[in-house]
Amino acid sequence: MKAGHLSEYFTGVAAKRLSAVEANVVRSNQHEFNGADALKKIFGTAAEHQEYQARFIYLNDHDPEPVVADTRLTWYDARANHPTRTEHRLYFPDNEVSPLAAEGDLLVIGLRPNGSVLVVIAEAGSTIANQVQWLFGLNDLAHPGFSIREELETDQDRVEFAARFILEQIGVKVETVEETLLDGLLHAFGNTFPTTRVFSQYSRNSLPDVRAEDDADAALMAWMEREEILFRTLERHLLAERLRVGFEGDVDGFISFSLSVQNRRKSRVGLALENHLEAVFQAKKIHYTRTGTTENKSKPDFLFPSEKYYQDGHFDSGFLTMLGVKSTCKDRWRQVLAEADRIKSKHLLTLEAAISSAQTNEMRAQALQLVIPHRLHETFGKDQRQWLWDVTSFADHVLKKQAANGVTLPPP
Repeated sequence: MKAGHLSEYFTGVAAKRLSAVEANVVRSNQHEFNGADALKKIFGTAAEHQEYQARFIYLNDHDPEPVVADTRLTWYDARANHPTRTEHRLYFPDNEVSPLAAEGDLLVIGLRPNGSVLVVIAEAGSTIANQVQWLFGLNDLAHPGFSIREELETDQDRVEFAARFILEQIGVKVETVEETLLDGLLHAFGNTFPTTRVFSQYSRNSLPDVRAEDDADAALMAWMEREEILFRTLERHLLAERLRVGFEGDVDGFISFSLSVQNRRKSRVGLALENHLEAVFQAKKIHYTRTGTTENKSKPDFLFPSEKYYQDGHFDSGFLTMLGVKSTCKDRWRQVLAEADRIKSKHLLTLEAAISSAQTNEMRAQALQLVIPHRLHETFGKDQRQWLWDVTSFADHVLKKQAANGVTLPPP
């Protein structure tokens, strides 16, 4: 096991695209995968019926929550008494996930270090299927058999920001605490969380050698990575302190506390991303308004060069730019389309990796340009990468407009 890599969470992974026959097997009462030699690389040779605790999970891009079923798997040799032949199979009972399988869906079977098994079925053509395939480095699923990955300790298997998000999507908890940073956090903030703006500033200050002027894309990802580690480190300490005090039977207090933790986690990432982008724009000397108001009280995340010039009907709309910011987008990217009527071609920045071609094609058709930090471009298909912008490209685009519009603007 190598720290910071997928080998911390999986000892081996098998994957394939479900054929029509296999999808029917998953849905029917048979519920067996023929393992042949491939699955033996993960589960070994079955001397008898080997039982595994298993979690099945079904994912698509439409449902807000995955379908999850806890059950058991049995790994056995169907010809155990044959003198020369073996026929290994992986059996599972009927569960809530199995009826959802369809031809073309991605199937991933992962053996965890604790001996349990995670079985993921992701809808064919979906963003989440692309993300799971990228996460595990499954580059060739065209052949009918299982593709196997055992080591999971290459540079490609390093668990960083995008990989952590996908792992959490499939129910794998990722430890990002760095205890050596705790003393500094407690000295700065005590036993409380500061505002997200203050926390983002602290995160950037902790990386003094990272400069957006040198590489905006690398800086943005480094700052987001750093803030995630700092946040989880401080959060774990504060949660431990609160749980140590206890709730003394106060069920409502416990529920309220739990909800506040979840809500803070959900809102923080998006705000942190906006905070760090703002730092990029300031470093690049780009004029902007953050959450300025447009038609129908819409509030785009960023307006360029400013809300003042957006509201000035005499200002040439060709010099206006808007940027929506969403740490993840799924179907929420369509919200951006209605946020600034004067700007026909809009931009959206997200940290979502491996968005499906169907989604990016629809974005292009709606005149929405996707902006992705350069390091995540590798998660997209070749045709998609030719169309994507990175943070530096977007900053240069806005700077050119700013230089060409002939208006002297006050500092943002």
